[in-house]
Amino acid sequence: MGLSLLAAFAVQAAVVYKWVDADGVVHFSDQPSPGAEKIYTSSSTAAAASTPRSQGGAPQAPRSVAAGGLGYSEFSITSPVNDQTFFGDDVIAVHLNLEPSLKPDQSITWHLNGKPLDTDAAAFSLPHLDRGAYTLAATITDQQTSESQSSNTVTFFVRQPSALAPQHK
Repeated sequence: MGLSLLAAFAVQAAVVYKWVDADGVVHFSDQPSPGAEKIYTSSSTAAAASTPRSQGGAPQAPRSVAAGGLGYSEFSITSPVNDQTFFGDDVIAVHLNLEPSLKPDQSITWHLNGKPLDTDAAAFSLPHLDRGAYTLAATITDQQTSESQSSNTVTFFVRQPSALAPQHK
């Protein structure tokens, strides 16, 4: 399912269910499925799911997304940018633009390819990742009200140099 189709779907839905099947394919639905992750969406977050491109086709940083109920004026992943490609053993810097800063009763959960990461920081690094396509998203949850808001989803790619390439040593 393309990001633009997902973004159009998410504009209409308040809750989306996400799961990965046995073949590693990520699925999204408005109906619950066994083992599915419940993702809360809003029209302002969904609008940022498709990152604008400059006329040259290079990815641009996403626009900030206001997280209405949680009181954030800016809430978006600014690094990596959508469709960015990393090579070899590049360390990938991850940054969440959050204004104002995280409140004491709120926590960040990061998901890489739908699986939670073991960090709750607004900025961190991903060391060496295997070749492939990756999706990254953040969710802020208020521990008192259980209200949550998800950021824009960023897709990025990791490529490994070929052992046959002349520049490979």
